[in-house]
Amino acid sequence: MFEPVIAPSGTLLGLLQRGRGDGTLHALAAPRAEALAALDHCVLHDPRQDWQVENRSLYYARLYLDLHGGLDAVEEHLFGADDHLDTDECRTGLALSVLGHLASYGRRDALLLLRRYTATGSNWAWALDELALRDDDTALRGLADAVLARFPDGPEGDAELAAAVRDAYEPRPWRLWAEDPRGTVGGRVRAAREQGSFDRWQRQMRPAGPRPGWSVQAVFDWAQQGLERGSVLHLPAARCLTAVAGPDDRQLIVEAARSGPDGARCASLHYLAESRDPAVLDLIEAAVSGPSATVAEAAVAAFERMCGEAAVDRARGWVHRPDALGRSAGGVLASRGGEKDVPLVLGALRQAVRTDGPDARSLYPLVDGAGRLGIACAAPVLRHVYRETASSELRGRTARALAATDPTFATGFAVECLWDCEETTREIAALHAETGDVRVAERLRRLAADPVEEDEVQTAVRSRISPDTSAL
Repeated sequence: MFEPVIAPSGTLLGLLQRGRGDGTLHALAAPRAEALAALDHCVLHDPRQDWQVENRSLYYARLYLDLHGGLDAVEEHLFGADDHLDTDECRTGLALSVLGHLASYGRRDALLLLRRYTATGSNWAWALDELALRDDDTALRGLADAVLARFPDGPEGDAELAAAVRDAYEPRPWRLWAEDPRGTVGGRVRAAREQGSFDRWQRQMRPAGPRPGWSVQAVFDWAQQGLERGSVLHLPAARCLTAVAGPDDRQLIVEAARSGPDGARCASLHYLAESRDPAVLDLIEAAVSGPSATVAEAAVAAFERMCGEAAVDRARGWVHRPDALGRSAGGVLASRGGEKDVPLVLGALRQAVRTDGPDARSLYPLVDGAGRLGIACAAPVLRHVYRETASSELRGRTARALAATDPTFATGFAVECLWDCEETTREIAALHAETGDVRVAERLRRLAADPVEEDEVQTAVRSRISPDTSAL
């Protein structure tokens, strides 16, 4: 999947791609054709940095409803020739999720598209999961023949069917199909379910990987062999060391962390960090300065997992380093530092924005830390990150930090956050937005009555509604 091209934050397309509340407000005020074109672009070209942690589908579905938008562009995207040439689920996943939410709001055209795509589309399993949450039993039963036809009779087809049943996110359709009296439907699905259960049992009875009876050296060898195959086994190897290593093995592990093969070094560094060995911080610093990028990355990761005052104290000395360990030290201080670390965290936050931009992964703990420590003078930087980041997950964290540091948040960004694509951001807004704004009062009422809204958001909304339901 190609990296999405994100338009500037001041444009309608850029706002919608980011999932900002202002995107909805600007779309509703823009010419309808322009707003629908920008919306279609977002749905057909997923703008998310990480679709597994960022939400857009409900946000876009609501905008289709508000704009009374048709689904012709979505239909063309789903059923075009590219659906059989590019079968990556990321190409169609967002569009299918949007259709699922529209079906929840009663849009029958969306429901019919999902049924049709389940029968003929390449990403049929995703569409079936959307239907499993929303369609009736009769319609789901009617899809059985089309779905099972994807799996030809014979050992190979039966194995693929068993894997599909086993890995289904929503089991409801398969349960309905298992009740079908026809052997070609119910019989096949029941057999596939039994095979899937047997496969799981086999994996549990024959687990791959090391055994606690191994020696320390055997764990080192296993970690190195995995690294040579391209498998990163640092953390599982460190857990194995916890199981097999005794007090007499400490020196061997320290030496491996200092000068062993890369696989052994990485596993040893994680093990020593988890056990808070007094030598590990010096070993981490040496590893980061060494020639191996693999070991340096593992050393930084091991440091980030450390707890205790020794790690925080060392972070105070490392935070000014212009490398990955310095960025990691800033995150450690933000997460576990105290009031005396406020200047260091603020400096790290400003440096990260200047150096790496508003989408840098290093910003996540720093933004959280600015809110945790209540760094009021961080508000201008946080407002910049809020406006510019393409990550709705980071924007949500920033909104939480602004709620703790920016006295203008309640009358400013909190208002637009009520329309944000992330439910956690809407929840923050519901708790803080100033209800004197007529838009806030109306939006809170709408969220409280929305049957698709998340429970946490509605709980926050109702905490702002007075016993007299006509007032806020």
